Amino acid sequence: MKTTMLAACAAGVMLLAAAPVRAETTECAVVTERQIEGLFDRWNTSLATLDPAKVTANYAPDAVLLPTVSNTPRTDRAMIQDYFVHFLEKHPQGVINTRTVKVGCNLATDVGTYTFLIDGKNPGEHVVVPARYSFIYVLKDGEWLIAHHHSSAMPEPVVTATAAAKDH
Repeated sequence: MKTTMLAACAAGVMLLAAAPVRAETTECAVVTERQIEGLFDRWNTSLATLDPAKVTANYAPDAVLLPTVSNTPRTDRAMIQDYFVHFLEKHPQGVINTRTVKVGCNLATDVGTYTFLIDGKNPGEHVVVPARYSFIYVLKDGEWLIAHHHSSAMPEPVVTATAAAKDH
């Protein structure tokens, strides 16, 4: 009996080993660095609409946002939209200062520094907010969406050319 069971087990292992393994194939979309850079432009343009739903549409359903002016990680679209309801009240507009883009298979990163101009506390007042950012984009159902977005204010004060000259 033991010999029969061992033979049956060995035969099963051999059948498993001989069975063709179906590897899941993924086709990698062709995308350029410039197209990935354009995703920031799309996001920034959606900020100008002042419509939180239009901004949130840039994010994947399971995206994570670690925002600049909130201590709360936003881990789904409802939480992300809630953040933008309040952030858009400041009429934000961003400009990229430095960036590094890397493109992979249906995944891309855009990381660097940007500066935001937002409304100040008083009417007509504007505040400049230099910050660091990272966007991780994924291709989902033919559309590039933000899977992860981190933004944080610069930890050190920005040194101007005149201030730097006084230090030397």
